Amino acid sequence: MSDSVADVAVAKQTATLDYEVRQRSPLWMVSQEPLLNDLVAYLSKVREEIERDPNRHCELAFSRAHLKQCRAAFDRMIRKGEEGLHRLCELFCNSFVGKYQLQSVVIGETPTTNERFTLTQILSRHDLYSTIDLDLGNRQLRKLKYFDGHGWVSPILVANMVEYQPTQPNTHGVHKIISRIKAEEELWNKVVDEIFGLDSLVTRDKELRHLSYYVKDIFGIKIVVGTPEEVVKLHQELERLSWSPTELQWVGETATPQLAQLTFVETKDYIRNVEKNSGWEAMKSVITWGDRMFEVQVQPLSNFWREREHLTRESHAGFKSRREEIRLQVAERIPLFRFYQSLLRWLIQLPESPAPSFPGISVVVTD
Repeated sequence: MSDSVADVAVAKQTATLDYEVRQRSPLWMVSQEPLLNDLVAYLSKVREEIERDPNRHCELAFSRAHLKQCRAAFDRMIRKGEEGLHRLCELFCNSFVGKYQLQSVVIGETPTTNERFTLTQILSRHDLYSTIDLDLGNRQLRKLKYFDGHGWVSPILVANMVEYQPTQPNTHGVHKIISRIKAEEELWNKVVDEIFGLDSLVTRDKELRHLSYYVKDIFGIKIVVGTPEEVVKLHQELERLSWSPTELQWVGETATPQLAQLTFVETKDYIRNVEKNSGWEAMKSVITWGDRMFEVQVQPLSNFWREREHLTRESHAGFKSRREEIRLQVAERIPLFRFYQSLLRWLIQLPESPAPSFPGISVVVTD
């Protein structure tokens, strides 16, 4: 038996995904474009059929034109997701901060010596909404050459974020509000996470449960305040927070009841109930705002600076390896998971390279 993704109508008829899972999953916040939904639904259906009958042969056929459209849809969704992220940050600033300035913060690394450095640049509101966050970081690094003691090299991007810096003291003790989005490769890894139900898999598996927080944080907001007591107080304010139609319209949002307040999906209190051996402190919540999902952290200033110093000093390989630990463990147990990681990366980022292989599956790209 063979399957084809070329006909989108067939995919719509043969693949449906559970509505409640979509609503609770961070992935669906950034994959509401029909073309990508169809592609993910199709791959999910094929995965289920292969697991039911490992001996069946499957042909995955894609057209280059369709994949180009999927890539364009992905780019649109990243921009749309970031717009929602920044508008929510602006609402938080209006509620807790008052006047503020925008700043792009980039952490780069010299590839030859692994030395790290931090760059900051003032942003306008126009720049914030006209350029995706990843491009903001890469645009800064492209201007630089770094002398490593032997020659001039181009630095690589480790992390970048947008900071909303208060320009005057505020009654809530907020020092800064920070937004960040996962890198593109990480987002496609999230697609594979969703196809295999990784979040529920981790929750069920005692050996993997401690790593579950790595699969929930596509779009994130960090609010930095002075003390642990202020963390608790501000988080309580977040739970009661609401916005008027005028406030929503000011940041460019439609004034609807769904956007007037936050819905808290889960909260973890690492201030009063310390569970992390590292001493990391924050109150961390997964929230929905309208039809979008975000992770919101409220963190004391001292802990924030320790975290920033750690990120600045830490090697890129070590940072990535911890983030990838859960996926490596799952890939060892489920080889098809590893194949799907390679497949998504090939389809979207490397379509001209040889297709990945897996027993019983043929991958074909047509013009």
